[in-house]
Parts: sequence; structure tokens; C-alpha cells
Amino acid sequence: MRKHEGLSEMESDAVIRCAWSGSDPLYQAYHDNEWGLPVHADRRLFEMLILEGAQAGLSWSTILRKRENYRRAFDAFDPRKIATYNSARLARLMKDEGIVRNRLKIESTVINAKAFLAVQKEFGSFDVYVWRFVGGQPLVSHRRSIKDLPSQTPESDALSKDLKKRGFTFVGSTICYAFMQAVGMVNDHTVDCFRYAGVKKH
Repeated sequence: MRKHEGLSEMESDAVIRCAWSGSDPLYQAYHDNEWGLPVHADRRLFEMLILEGAQAGLSWSTILRKRENYRRAFDAFDPRKIATYNSARLARLMKDEGIVRNRLKIESTVINAKAFLAVQKEFGSFDVYVWRFVGGQPLVSHRRSIKDLPSQTPESDALSKDLKKRGFTFVGSTICYAFMQAVGMVNDHTVDCFRYAGVKKH
């Protein structure tokens, strides 16, 4: 991933970011170029939903470093292909050192792919479905500190409840809120962060 367009190396080091992005270049690039930007492409939404579930109990940096391995292992997050995985394919995935080898999480990816396809069929796209939970527009927060970031909200509670009803797994409210932050359903950049205003313009 590249640093935010328009920033030189020196400028990138000098700008104010959300405190959670730290000093890790990979984390900073994710913060600068992805986190909080509205996502409407179904394949990307599916990828982030799966990766946020895979993170449960782990650090996001662990998942970021394995993301390319996940894309390789799970057919670039094509839900139609993943929905067809059989026990032999799951057994091979359990031996793949490039991903989190947790049987429940691996099986969840297949379960969620099938549920995802059902949502697409019902609503025309997952994008249409999921953005209804924020009224079709990003919720703009005014967080002044990382301490102000909630782990869940009424919106993530509602999304989690509905996803579970539709058969999704690893979609607790905390996971759903992390997903909502990641795909820009909520702008949770702190107000002093250089991306706060930029994300608002999208």
C-alpha cells in the first residue's frame, strides 16, 4: 500500500493521525488510504466483513499482514466460489500458515459467503442492504480522542442482530462496529486527524 497521495515522506511523518495508527508504516498506510473511506463494492464489503471476523481475539496488524495471504487462500474473496468449498478445501485451509488457522473462523467464511449471496439476491446488492443501517450516508462523529471511540453503537447492535438472523457468524456488535468504521459507514477519525475532513468529503 502507498502513503496518502500528495504527502511526501517528511509530510507523512509530520501529519497528525488517529493515535491508533502508531508508527508502523503498514498501519499508517491503511489509516491514510482505506480506513473510514466509504466502500460500496460488494466484494470489498465481503472481504472486510470476513477480515474483521478473523481479527476476533487478535490484533488488526496481524490480519493486515496476512491480508494478501487471505486473498490468495480465499479466491480473492469471491463469495460464489467460497460458498462451494467442501470439507477437503477446508482441511487444506487449516494447514495454510498464511492465514489464521482457526477452524470456526474458516468455516464461518463459507457460512457467511452463503448468507452474503442470499442478501445479494434479496436486496440486489449487499451494499444496498448494509448501508440502510446508517440511512445511506456515513455517520460523522466528532471524536477528540481515541478514548472517545466506542466499541459498539445502536447501529452496530442492529446490524449484528440482523446479520445473525440471516445466518452470519462472527458478527457480534463489536465486530460489526469495527467493520462499519473500516468501510466508512461511520467517520471515526478524530477531529485533529488530517483524514477527518478528507473522509467527510467523500
